[in-house]
Amino acid sequence: MNHSTRPGRGRTRATATALAVLLALTAAAGCSSKAADGKDGKQGAGGVKTGDGVTDKTIALGALTDLTGVYATLGKSVTQAQRLYVKQVNAEGGICGRTLKLTVRDHGYDPQKAVAAYTELEPDVLGYVQFIGSPFVASLRQRIDRRDKALVVPQAWSAELLGSPYIRVVGSTYDIETINAIDFLMKEHGLKKGDKLGHVYFEGDYGENALAGSRHMANKSGLELVEQKIKPTDNDMTAQVAALKKAGVEAVVLSAGPRQAASLVGVAAARRLSVPVIGNNSAFSPQLLGTQAGPALEKAYYVASPALPIGDDSEGPSALASAYAKAYPKDTLDNGVVAGWTAASTYGEALKRACKAKDLTREGVSKALRTMDDFDAGFGKQDFTDPEAPSSGQSVILRPDKKAKGGSKAVRGPEESAAARAYEREPR
Repeated sequence: MNHSTRPGRGRTRATATALAVLLALTAAAGCSSKAADGKDGKQGAGGVKTGDGVTDKTIALGALTDLTGVYATLGKSVTQAQRLYVKQVNAEGGICGRTLKLTVRDHGYDPQKAVAAYTELEPDVLGYVQFIGSPFVASLRQRIDRRDKALVVPQAWSAELLGSPYIRVVGSTYDIETINAIDFLMKEHGLKKGDKLGHVYFEGDYGENALAGSRHMANKSGLELVEQKIKPTDNDMTAQVAALKKAGVEAVVLSAGPRQAASLVGVAAARRLSVPVIGNNSAFSPQLLGTQAGPALEKAYYVASPALPIGDDSEGPSALASAYAKAYPKDTLDNGVVAGWTAASTYGEALKRACKAKDLTREGVSKALRTMDDFDAGFGKQDFTDPEAPSSGQSVILRPDKKAKGGSKAVRGPEESAAARAYEREPR
């Protein structure tokens, strides 16, 4: 990808309450430099420099997930996909003569538990192949950048996370994804200048970064934006639907979770608000199609995704779907599997390149990732050479489909809209 056309870096406003809790917990640990304990840069097997989380026999990685909170469905799929990746790699001899070890902690989308889990694992792992929750990752950024320097590949797409050499977003950030989503509504669903566009969004990094994309498109395209801010604990969207219907919106963007998607689309159908709704990538799970909201979701809902869906017929998705179904025959296929596999594959490629450079320290692995300018785990090419930019500006537009493998099918993409290419974030 031509870097001159890639979106600039930016930072959205964080939720004050959540960050206050998190920063209070991490302040003491993040202010001082990490003590030299003799582990970093020591010579290991094969003449490879090693450090935290790496021995002559193992490479230890951490996964900070949500198995019991608002993103429990996503967390389960991401984690199982990453366990599958580790199993396959180890069966083939590991990486750099070492087996991979994945340690998982469930934070339940709770800020205190997320920080505690990070702190618990940090001394014993090379880095983190999973970290769900943009606000939690953002709150730890100073500690990661200045002290720990452990590579984190989060399942979070906030532009707040850009600019760090150690926290690397895979795929387009929420603001770009939202721009691509609204471009789809304008080209395929007749949304036009002068129309009102609703946007229901979580407070905090995720929702507010997506909202930045909506505000940009509203300004550039002459749309009138109707904003509805909610909390992750708000599961009933009746009030929001009433407000949007009263305002006369022609379409709705949703930057929330699957529960909110089911409620919003289901209530809209019941209240005869017959407009298309498009969600960001974490605002859908195929399990929703088995609920009362299922028919309404198939009729009026779309999802913007950073990657091809698990049910796509191309080689990457097909191979992963087959392997995952064999490993977890009782579990539903969804696009969390894609997110988990892509992150693990990205980390694995960085480890392989670091091994070739004979440097499996945290700094060595992060440096290796920055050499990956055209990496494809089977779901779209990614460029990690610039920490100031997401690895891609493309989005795939999905539509829920109960008959499709994984519960959704691609109706457009992967594509980076002209509006996304021209988008420049406000400087920090």
